[in-house]
Amino acid sequence: MRTYPTNSPQAVARILALVMVADGNVSKAELDAIERLGAYEQVGLERNVMPAVLQTFCEDLLQARHPYWANACQVDAQTLEELLAEIEDPELRATVHRLCVAVAAADNHVADGEMVVLNSAAAQWGVGHETLAAPQPSKPH
Repeated sequence: MRTYPTNSPQAVARILALVMVADGNVSKAELDAIERLGAYEQVGLERNVMPAVLQTFCEDLLQARHPYWANACQVDAQTLEELLAEIEDPELRATVHRLCVAVAAADNHVADGEMVVLNSAAAQWGVGHETLAAPQPSKPH
């Protein structure tokens, strides 16, 4: 699995990608949620980076020695911990977790794989367990 600089937009994009693929299906609703919530602006991510990170993340998953596939694409606990560790900033963690909750809920169903990612992030990052309702985009300052 490739690494990204700590707190980088690419590291954030990969966490969002992880949530999107956790149910085995990247839906248009999930991609639309990222746009609608202003996620790109909130985390300093250029729009053209997200598709590239999503593609490379899927490639990394396919090349992993021990991927787990069962109606969903999931990473093992150690890999999940390592991916989440690339986000260290407390404010960024809270923002990313809110966005992940919204992405997971965008298709009106939160799959078990998505819950694993959300719960792991909440525990590792020490962020609150938001309800699975889509948050409103933050207002520009």
